[in-house]
Amino acid sequence: MTLNKNPGSVALLCLLISAQAFPLTAAMDIPLEVLEQANIEQPPTITSQAASPIVAFQPDENFAVTCEAKGNPEPEFRWTKSGQEFDPLMDPRLEKEDHSGTFVIPKNGNLSEFQGTYRCYASNNLGTAISEDMDFIVPNVPKFPKEKMDPIIVEEGEAFILECNPPKGIPPLQIYWMTIRLEPIEQDARVSIGLNGDLYFSHAEEKDSRRDYCCFASFPMIRTIVQKTAMSVVVNTKKSKSDTSSDAANAILERKPSLLTPPDVRSEKQLVKGEDLELECIAEGFPTPIIKWEKLGHKLPDKARVEHHGKLLVVPSVDEGDNGKYMCKASNSHGVAQHFFTVTVEEPPEWVQEPRSQLHTIGSDIHIKCSATGSPPPVITWRVNGVPLEDAPAAANRERLGDVIVLRRATAGNSAVYQCHASNRHGALLANANIMIMNLKPRFLTPEGREYSAVEGKAAILHCNVFGSPPPSITWSRDDSSGAVEGPRFTVHRNGSLEIRVVERGDMGEYRCLTNNTEGTAAIAATLAVRDPTRIIVSPEDVQILAGSAAQLSCSAEYDKSFNNDFELLWEKDDMEIASNQTEDSRYFVEDGLLQISNVSYEDQGRYTCVARTSIDQDRAEAMLVVLDVPDAPTNLVLSEHKNRGVKLKWSPGEDHGSSTTEFIIEYEEGQWEPGKWKELVRVPGNHGSALLKLHGNVDYRFRVAPLNAVGKGRPSEHTERYKTPPAAPEKNPENIKIEGHLPYEMDINWEPLLPIEHNGPGLEYKVSYRRQDLDEDWKEHTVKRHSFIVSATPTFVPYEIKIHARNQQGWAPEPRIVSGFSGEDFPSAAPDNVTVEVMNSSVVKVSWGRVHKDKLHGHLGGYRVNWWRLRSRTDAKKKGQHGERHTHAFPGDRGHGLLPGLTPFSEYSLMVMSFNGRGNGPGSHVVTFRTPEGVPEKNSAFRVMEVQKHTISLAWSPPREPNGILTGYQLQYQLINDTEGLGPLQTVNISDPAATKLTLKDLEALSRYRFYLRSCTTVGCGHTVTEDSTTTAKERLGNAHQGISTQGWFIGLMSTIALLTLILLIACFVNRNKGGKYSVKEKEDLHPDVESQGMNDDTFCEYSDNDEKPLKGSQRSLSGQMAGGESGDSLVDYGDQEVQFNEDGSFIGEYAGHKDKRVSTEIKGPAQAPA
Repeated sequence: MTLNKNPGSVALLCLLISAQAFPLTAAMDIPLEVLEQANIEQPPTITSQAASPIVAFQPDENFAVTCEAKGNPEPEFRWTKSGQEFDPLMDPRLEKEDHSGTFVIPKNGNLSEFQGTYRCYASNNLGTAISEDMDFIVPNVPKFPKEKMDPIIVEEGEAFILECNPPKGIPPLQIYWMTIRLEPIEQDARVSIGLNGDLYFSHAEEKDSRRDYCCFASFPMIRTIVQKTAMSVVVNTKKSKSDTSSDAANAILERKPSLLTPPDVRSEKQLVKGEDLELECIAEGFPTPIIKWEKLGHKLPDKARVEHHGKLLVVPSVDEGDNGKYMCKASNSHGVAQHFFTVTVEEPPEWVQEPRSQLHTIGSDIHIKCSATGSPPPVITWRVNGVPLEDAPAAANRERLGDVIVLRRATAGNSAVYQCHASNRHGALLANANIMIMNLKPRFLTPEGREYSAVEGKAAILHCNVFGSPPPSITWSRDDSSGAVEGPRFTVHRNGSLEIRVVERGDMGEYRCLTNNTEGTAAIAATLAVRDPTRIIVSPEDVQILAGSAAQLSCSAEYDKSFNNDFELLWEKDDMEIASNQTEDSRYFVEDGLLQISNVSYEDQGRYTCVARTSIDQDRAEAMLVVLDVPDAPTNLVLSEHKNRGVKLKWSPGEDHGSSTTEFIIEYEEGQWEPGKWKELVRVPGNHGSALLKLHGNVDYRFRVAPLNAVGKGRPSEHTERYKTPPAAPEKNPENIKIEGHLPYEMDINWEPLLPIEHNGPGLEYKVSYRRQDLDEDWKEHTVKRHSFIVSATPTFVPYEIKIHARNQQGWAPEPRIVSGFSGEDFPSAAPDNVTVEVMNSSVVKVSWGRVHKDKLHGHLGGYRVNWWRLRSRTDAKKKGQHGERHTHAFPGDRGHGLLPGLTPFSEYSLMVMSFNGRGNGPGSHVVTFRTPEGVPEKNSAFRVMEVQKHTISLAWSPPREPNGILTGYQLQYQLINDTEGLGPLQTVNISDPAATKLTLKDLEALSRYRFYLRSCTTVGCGHTVTEDSTTTAKERLGNAHQGISTQGWFIGLMSTIALLTLILLIACFVNRNKGGKYSVKEKEDLHPDVESQGMNDDTFCEYSDNDEKPLKGSQRSLSGQMAGGESGDSLVDYGDQEVQFNEDGSFIGEYAGHKDKRVSTEIKGPAQAPA
């Protein structure tokens, strides 16, 4: 299909009409653009006028009285106001627009001066067009007249009317009756407001006495509400001051009805079709009459409604079928009053045939027809150029025949604007018809040399829009042929266009359109280019997707390269183009043929079309997007087939949203025990629409249905009405009966009670029955309301049979089942014997014992319990005889041995064994003592790097807390760590002295990182490893034994500050003390130089390391670097003979006991040296 996107494009669709030129006498409409391009004179045509009436509702706005017209020459405008000539230019207050008939009435000033009926006349040398009447209305503010209202005095039981008489104003009018406090006067069958605004009372009552009856008239169009002076009503009651009898109090005269409105017996009502019919009958009488309505000979229309307590009959939007006679009947126990309405529905004028503009050649016969319908029938009058036909200049060839004006053998002088006016009492119509008589040679409206593009295999249309009078004939030819274009693929349409069906490559080239009439001949040329078709090569595919996720559709196409700047690929949903990427919150995103939809909802489901389009053709491909979501809630729930404790529930399934419903979940809520809580009752297959529900008795149910599909559970339906089942006997007995004995001579019976909904009726209780199982005895029974019972004075641990039977006021549940149990247990009375211990390894032993006889258990055997405690470590003789922490381990069941894991190696233990049942532990066996063999030590409790030099690192450690045997020494291993965290070969140093606590490794590489591993050893083997990392320095530094917080930067700074402050204080003291002495402070400072100050001037600092901070190359250095490495006052080297201890964080906690000449020290040179 070819789209007209530019002047050179070819339309793919057009209206196909016959190819013959216009008949000479045919009438035709003349578009304005045709006349302008052909420079043809045209009579005026009213194109726009103000809607009537123009009501000056807002006095703060200007009011435009619009009149616009077209014509050639340009029309001139004049106005009449209320039948008199009116020139807007003569009034300087009016704003007038150039080349327009419109004038504007300003908002300031006295608007009432401009009130009237306006008509616009647009004229040129060919005629005059006139507008419809435009009424400009300046509404006055309606007001009630000021008047003094005397009280209205009525006798109780009499009818009376309060008149409103609202002022006139712009409709609609709304009447309200209220008190001074704006409280509405209550209306009922006795009191009502009539259509005329009056307040009617069918009979007076004492409560009607009040002084503030106010009528309010509301005019919404002008936003005005006015109030009438309040009226006072006094009702004289029949009851005298001395008479208190009820007969006197109710002595109101009863009477038959009579109509307060409308008066007389008959009335007529005329309406315009489409209006609302309102018939009113308000009656008085006592008792208050009842009003009924009838349509004589017919039933009341279905659309009719009765309002105002039966006093008003409303038939909306009446038509001819509502014509007829209506009757209202007011009746009470004393008689009837009637009124008859004759209703006539009439219509304003409507066009049957509106006169239309025509163009004819000179000498033609012209018929101008105008007819209208209405009720009563409208009167048709004619005007010529705005002048009544009878007053217009005479024309010998013009005559009126009924509703037709005929021009015979028309001449150019008969050109004019004819107006037809149709009116009745309900309205008027006005139509202008431009009649043009002329001869004109052909004039082309299609530009010369237009270029067209068409797609091979599709249709093409070449335009030849020509105008002439008489209508010219048109032929087409090719540039290489003088003959007309012929063949089944070529058609010349009545509008002159050439259609080529199924374009071929050979159709490319130049074409000529030739036209002629009696006045002359003309021709234009056109060029046709044939292009490759646009074709979608990748079509979108159908998609099923879950709601809330993102969907994606893709599409690509190929097209003729000449359309590179005129090709677009767009998407449509259900034939509506998707406007994507236009807002920040848009969920659609389109880019390069890809359509993405975020947060898919069910509204996104539909048919998506990829449209590949150029200026002359397009291709389309469709795909369905199905959004899978939970089903919609079922509807139309109905309960039927009510039985004692059963009901049938029916429902209508909701939309399943692309995933079939698999199940319906029927839920219930009861209003007594857990109101508002919904519980599942039953599930039925998804292809069912009903279910028979088995219910409990004496429950006030309501139900709802929730759908379920593969996506999930949908919203539940609305609930049903309440349905209460009758009471019934319980359907089941208690379950989960438990028999326990907390005391030796009692038996506790507990059970799971019936749920409240399972009671099936009031008065639920339980009958507890029990008997000895080992004896032949009768059942003993007790009735309880709770869900437990205690049987007292029972033998210890004997078998019983028990059953629990439920009942309510309606009867017993089915026979219960019997369960067995035992009475209360007592403690076992005997201890296990023959207790032995077999050592399995250094931490596990096997304990064996002789079982206790069942007669001594006095209950259900729970198992055997072993209690054990550690006496001492075999390396520490001092703690012998002391008990460690007690441990226990239970071995359930009837067994004679068990394993005790987790013992400490190389220790001495004691244990004892006892049995236990539900009551508790029995007596313990005799105590058995045993020893565990030697094992491997635990980890060393401390391992630290104490000093680091260029080629040496000093290490220190403390022994393990639990050696688990006799220590034989230590195993130290270390290896180099390179920059990529790779590990070098592992070097091992065996330390055979168990008393050693430090070691210095020598011949290490400078500026290298090492990892150290330390394990303690016994004769069994070496234990777990502790590790530490350290890095050697770039050059030798002074020793520093403390590697704790003393090497932290903040600590060094703090100590330096304290030292400086101390120095200043000492200097101050020296100066103060030596005032007047024989030598100056400077001399004293020279004699006693400050050691710390000298140390601060040294450029050499030592590296440091601790457990938390592993220093690498270039780390901070110690402030004590001036001291010699072997003279460190805090070095652990000076305390080699002492017992060295460390906290868990590695801090040194040993006491300095003085320097000793001989110290235990081990130094290693290089990785291959043995301990010294």
